[in-house]
Amino acid sequence: MVRPAARPHAPLAFLAVLAALAAVLAGPAAGPAEARTATGHRPVILVHGYNADPGVWGGLDARLRAAGYGDGEIFRWGYDTHQSVNEVLAGRFAAYVDDVRRQTGATKVDIVGHSFGSLPTRWYVKYGGGASTVAHWISLAGPNHGTSVAWACALWDQACRDMTPGSYVQRKLAEGDETPGTVAYATFWSNCDEVVNPDDSVPLTGAANHPAGCLDHNALLGDAGVGQGVLAFLGG
Repeated sequence: MVRPAARPHAPLAFLAVLAALAAVLAGPAAGPAEARTATGHRPVILVHGYNADPGVWGGLDARLRAAGYGDGEIFRWGYDTHQSVNEVLAGRFAAYVDDVRRQTGATKVDIVGHSFGSLPTRWYVKYGGGASTVAHWISLAGPNHGTSVAWACALWDQACRDMTPGSYVQRKLAEGDETPGTVAYATFWSNCDEVVNPDDSVPLTGAANHPAGCLDHNALLGDAGVGQGVLAFLGG
């Protein structure tokens, strides 16, 4: 005599149905999520340029806050702008990034550099391990292929020497892939820049290069169109 199959215990069967339904609603398993701050923004580090200080970022800081960024999501790195890009500043910036990540618990950070600030941050991304800790890298009027204006102070200032066309720093940054890794790169440049010469020193191969129109070098810091472009890129 064939006996009918035993019926599953009712509570267990009900739990199994709930588990299956939960799996369907959850969809496919996801990989490890990128940790961000409590409000969902990735920390952004603003890096000023030569002979400047963190106070130059008032305009962009205000735009970030208007877009929902909080105090614990906007950081301004201050540093001695007369030191070597590769021998000193990139390493100090790496330590700063690590500190920001510890403070926020974020896996990666975003970087916005103005002018000379583009160089130590870019060196960090390319040669200092930043390709795994940086999500977006943005250069505003950066002398990314050098500027002839830097010859005026190159005799006594290492940072100026690093900014001159053909310097060791410039050659190494241009070597191979200018935009390595999975980092999203963007530049904003002006065709009236009185500091970066030639103007097309700013764009990088592999980056989203944005012409900002006829703006003075420092005007890119507070320009509404540039600010909107930065926010749009960070949100991408």
